[in-house]
Amino acid sequence: MYIIVVGAGNIGTPLIEIATRGGNEVVVIERDEVKAESAASNFDCLVINDDATAMGTLEEAGADRADALISTTDQDATNVMVCLLGQELEIPSIVSVVHDAEHMDLFRRIGVNTMENPSRLIADHLYRAVRRPSIIDYMRIGERAEVFEIIVDEEASIVGKTIEEAASEGLLGDEMLIVAVEREDSKNPITPRGNTRVEAGDLLTVYSAEGATPDVTDVFGHFEDHE
Repeated sequence: MYIIVVGAGNIGTPLIEIATRGGNEVVVIERDEVKAESAASNFDCLVINDDATAMGTLEEAGADRADALISTTDQDATNVMVCLLGQELEIPSIVSVVHDAEHMDLFRRIGVNTMENPSRLIADHLYRAVRRPSIIDYMRIGERAEVFEIIVDEEASIVGKTIEEAASEGLLGDEMLIVAVEREDSKNPITPRGNTRVEAGDLLTVYSAEGATPDVTDVFGHFEDHE
């Protein structure tokens, strides 16, 4: 892919590394001279030290053949302007970081795929790690629902039961679904069926409409604070 990355700061730099390592043709636009020089010396990419909110800069970056434009600056106003210019230049895929949650709707209205403020997401994950240490990873869906990963403790009430049995006994509520099972003796994740039996040590990927609440994680043997 031909990717234009705007910004070589805390977010843009690891993105540039990932994109170049993946064999993509990457062009970076960075207004700060020091950051631009750093990106040019550390990554196999073209770096333009200029203002991305100018149409000519995007054209110089090869917008006419770009597959994607990703704006990562720390200013939402700059990111909006870059995205609007990208749309005018008909770049097929446009993505932007959004720092202020109140601006999310604006980006969506102009048809831009968004990534919520990464710093806030990291803070949320760190807080979750303290409050719910049993949760290995999670993704929020809407206001309450979550998909999360959790290891089944040997004392869990669900151990030894099939998914169908667990559901009939009320261990898995109507709004819960086990979507994947990873087991040490299995090379690939198991696609769970009604007759799939849950074992201690299984790493489960679970969907819960009410989120990973203590009542939900209790089922898997992790009895945490219910406050």
